[in-house]
Amino acid sequence: MKSKGLYQDFFLHFDILVMGIIFALGFIYSVGFHFSWAVLLIFIAGLVFFMFSEYVTHRFLFHLKVPKNQLFLKFLKRIHYDHHTYPEDLKLLFLPIWYSIPNLGALCIIFYLITQNLTLTSAFGAGLVLMLLVYEWKHYVAHRPIKPKTKLGRHIKKLHILHHFKNENYWYGVSTPIFDGLFGTLKDEKEVKTSATAKSLEERM
Repeated sequence: MKSKGLYQDFFLHFDILVMGIIFALGFIYSVGFHFSWAVLLIFIAGLVFFMFSEYVTHRFLFHLKVPKNQLFLKFLKRIHYDHHTYPEDLKLLFLPIWYSIPNLGALCIIFYLITQNLTLTSAFGAGLVLMLLVYEWKHYVAHRPIKPKTKLGRHIKKLHILHHFKNENYWYGVSTPIFDGLFGTLKDEKEVKTSATAKSLEERM
């Protein structure tokens, strides 16, 4: 993918534009037109749930050991394996909408079946998508020559760089280290051995 410019590469990326539109529609419908404290609470719940699912998906799906099924292997290579091999490749930096939309859509369908409430479902979905966009931005910043302005932002970027170049078995959180801390994968880099397969997930035994 040819670079348009440091910030244009993110904000004009097709998948980011599509997810941005989906977020705007869901947020305007739920929080904008049907605001209540319950709607706001569910919106925040969507944010938190995405952070949790981001960690679980990254750790237990994206880092699966190499499957024998070639179609599934092709999926994992596109969704994550190849990103570890070519971490600066823009084509591999963003989650494709063919992955994001069905997965977040399925969560919204489940939420609607439980609540039977379209407004709350829209708020939940808007929270999911907003946190996806935050995730994408944090991930983009981690791999591009952008220096975060806050200490927390610089710390999060450092942790993701460690995940790629120190050891792929730690520091799974991209948007937040909270769940790494909760589940024991937030380590002091000095206590972690350098992995030989951090850039070649397909070679793990």
